Amino acid sequence: MASGSVGNIEAVDIGVIVAYFVVCIGFGLWASLKNRGSVGGYFLANRSMNFILIGASLFSSNIGSGHFIGLAGSGASSGIGIAVFELNAIFVLMVLGWIFVPVYIASGVYTMPEYILKRFGGQRIRIYLAVLALLLSVFTKIAADLYAGALFITLAMGWNIYVAIVVLLAISAIYTVTGGLTAVMWTDFIQTIIMIAGAIYLMVVCFLEVGGFEPVTHRFMAAIPNTTIYYQMTAPNNYSYKNCGIPSDTSFHFFRPADDPGLPWPGVIFGLTISSVWYWCSDQVIVQRALSAKNYSHAKAGCVLAGYLKFFPLWLIVLPGMISRILFTNEIGCADPDLCERICNSRAGCTNIAYPTLVIRLMPVGARGLMLAVMLAALMSSLSSVFNSSSTIFTMDIWRQIRKKPTEVELMIVGRVFVLVMVGLSIAWVPIVQNFSELFNYIQSVTSYLSPPICAVYVLAILWKRTNEIGAFWGLMIGLAIGIIRFAWESAYTQVTCGREGDDKRPAVIKDVHYLYFGMLLFGIVFIIVVVLSLLTKPIPDKHLHRLTFWNRFSKEERVDLSEKKSKEQPDANSIATAKSKEQADDNSVTTAETEPFPDDDPWWKKGINWICGIEKAIPAAVVREEDTSLDEVPLFRRLCSVNAIVLMSFAFFLWGFFA
Repeated sequence: MASGSVGNIEAVDIGVIVAYFVVCIGFGLWASLKNRGSVGGYFLANRSMNFILIGASLFSSNIGSGHFIGLAGSGASSGIGIAVFELNAIFVLMVLGWIFVPVYIASGVYTMPEYILKRFGGQRIRIYLAVLALLLSVFTKIAADLYAGALFITLAMGWNIYVAIVVLLAISAIYTVTGGLTAVMWTDFIQTIIMIAGAIYLMVVCFLEVGGFEPVTHRFMAAIPNTTIYYQMTAPNNYSYKNCGIPSDTSFHFFRPADDPGLPWPGVIFGLTISSVWYWCSDQVIVQRALSAKNYSHAKAGCVLAGYLKFFPLWLIVLPGMISRILFTNEIGCADPDLCERICNSRAGCTNIAYPTLVIRLMPVGARGLMLAVMLAALMSSLSSVFNSSSTIFTMDIWRQIRKKPTEVELMIVGRVFVLVMVGLSIAWVPIVQNFSELFNYIQSVTSYLSPPICAVYVLAILWKRTNEIGAFWGLMIGLAIGIIRFAWESAYTQVTCGREGDDKRPAVIKDVHYLYFGMLLFGIVFIIVVVLSLLTKPIPDKHLHRLTFWNRFSKEERVDLSEKKSKEQPDANSIATAKSKEQADDNSVTTAETEPFPDDDPWWKKGINWICGIEKAIPAAVVREEDTSLDEVPLFRRLCSVNAIVLMSFAFFLWGFFA
């Protein structure tokens, strides 16, 4: 090891990483000086973000280190097909911007469970969705990013995995705790630039190494490990793995046969769309960014910008992953479990190390540190987004059920403390994460087991006013039961790898029903249950639904919010502004007492604590302003957003057709 080096990186690389941390934390702390002193400022950045910050934050919140490891690994394993997840998101982002966001803005909500409360009344659906969102955040989103980030750092730097993860979690929590959504979105913006710039550099290096795109299409199909070639020529017929490690004939196609074990085309078109609508249109991490927009036009433009950025992963992550297999075939494409275990400590294969291997083997000194900074940026961006959104859900949807009239100061302190709780849970989950070898597929399958019921309920809540609380609740409960049964049943069997098909003991209903097909089936079941039960039970009166569905989003009628205390409410009908202000005030139940600036004669340690909690300059809680819930747009901006959305989707259709 050279003097001043750590693992596979040199002192210059370490300097680049340190510089990244300084810039990242500096921007986070700078942003933390704004929008910290109120609930709206901490959780929704005072609804003041422009479309560039929104689009960058949407992209970087989604593209975590799990994508760099998972997408590149899937590309190395099976070709470009995995990129359909990214292209599908382009269309769903337009659904978010044009169908879901206007309803959320008009309703004046902070969180998705809060929207469900306004839409259906009662607390049971809201609490269920809040708890489920928190659990999914810890056991899927954070787990995936920690696994991928730890894998990269371990290979590149030789650090102890726990030391690396604790440091990353701590730094992510610093600017999330101190600055809230404003700090998170500003750091997301910086990290998006770093991610794209570094990934473009590595992509260019990769294509120069193999001679361009055309050679990739030929050399990838010939990237067969020596063990497979040798045993096909000389081994006796009883060698189990002689047909493994061979690229599929569909490696350069998006649309694959309906019985394809990886990405069957009906599942890609319909099943994947169901999971995507849940993630992009009802997940707090994503929707929170759109709700922070200064107006509706900026929210739509942010979705369009994020859609343009979603073209990058195919070229910046998936294709470099395939090139990694071409350049390092015997390592990345290994097929013999014993050999794979020696290479990457995994008997299931080594495609997960495709991207880290490119960075370590191809990048020069300094640039290697930049790419490690890219991975750190992806990891920390996703973590900070999950931390902030999870604290929002806990504070606004759960804590306010425990404390009926919390003060503004109390809510801000609870939100920050809960981030620290999430950090602790994440660290405790690390040993479990290390046991997963195919974490990307694990995350996608869990999503298909749990998200379709939520997707069905949100789609019906937005598009069909006849949907009521009884239908939605029992649809969610029955869907949850079916999803858990399938997940537990499948988990009871050991995953069968190539060459061991004879050991597969799974029943046909598990083995032959792809998780995307199951997601389609589960969505259909829940959809029917919600519709039937809603039709058989009492409808929600129209006076409770104004500005809560797509069809009445422009309504100027006064809405009487559904709640358990609605009999005590006396809405003021004088004006729409007064009505909306009361709706928010009733729902938030935030006491504005104790939000005056704190005296200057407090001891230094108390001033420090107040600054961390954002209450050294706390201001009275403001009700939602009428402009915050307005869907009015400047005609020019509205047309620009629509034209760009059409251009974006047209280009996406072209790519689908080109690689179909």
